[in-house]
Amino acid sequence: MDDIAILIPCYNESKTIEKVVRDYKKALPEATIYVYDNNSVDGTDQIARKAGAIVRYEYQQGKGNVIRRMFRDIDARCYIMTDGDDTYPADNAREMADRVLNKNVDMVVGDRLSSTYFNENKRLFHNFGNNLVRKSINYLFRSDIKDIMTGYRAFSYLFVKTFPVLSKGFEIETEMSIHAVEKNMFVESVVINYRDRPEGSVSKLNTYSDGLKVLRTIIRLYRSYKPMGFFSFLGNVLALLAAIFVIPVIITYVKTGLVPHFPTLIVCGFVALAAIHAYFAGIILSTISQKNRQDFELELQKTGFRMKQLEKEKNI
Repeated sequence: MDDIAILIPCYNESKTIEKVVRDYKKALPEATIYVYDNNSVDGTDQIARKAGAIVRYEYQQGKGNVIRRMFRDIDARCYIMTDGDDTYPADNAREMADRVLNKNVDMVVGDRLSSTYFNENKRLFHNFGNNLVRKSINYLFRSDIKDIMTGYRAFSYLFVKTFPVLSKGFEIETEMSIHAVEKNMFVESVVINYRDRPEGSVSKLNTYSDGLKVLRTIIRLYRSYKPMGFFSFLGNVLALLAAIFVIPVIITYVKTGLVPHFPTLIVCGFVALAAIHAYFAGIILSTISQKNRQDFELELQKTGFRMKQLEKEKNI
């Protein structure tokens, strides 16, 4: 079991990976650095190995798939996840690790948005997307995470071993943030000085397609974690639609005693029934969600016991 593990998912980062590995070796000389190569074709793995990193491979394409493999494979008291593109400074790694190891923080967020991100990042829609995602999640989940989509984070053993990785791509950071908030994990932020990619290094993030995936992830997780809120909203919309279309029918009936628009009345009745079903679905799923949270707390205790066993084996 490592004390500190540096996790670097990589896909074609030959121009920067050597500097990234050396910077983190200097910042945290006691840490073990793992580079997980995700089908690179530019020799990223060879460069990382020469720089002193342990290189492993994940052949399923996508950042989420790489992080799933990392979290399964590696046992450590503290994990620091960063990118191989040299956009995140290693100078903050010590502070982030100390918060996990000494304050029992479950997730430390490297906050780019409170410092240099909007000046360094020249992609306008990336800036807009980061703000939109941050405000959406903080509103829906009643949280105050400063940077939702940052790739620079530190984790505890408990977080890593109880986090169910479902996303395959760049929406993984959003999933981490929501999981931490919903499961009442201890989250703190460290302001970092983000720097844009050096010349010749190309981002793999597609502003539009990956942005839509992130938004779908938010909706999916809101439905799963906050079913009462999700289905109540759906039920309210359906009830409102039924009311809008049935009111003229009722007014006509009051005035004339006739119902000339039977199809409208019938459809409104079915829409009203769908609204009632949505409310009850929210109640039932909310109860299930509460039971899942209770089970998760029990799983945390089991994971904590496994961590103590691993530490004892390391010290023997």
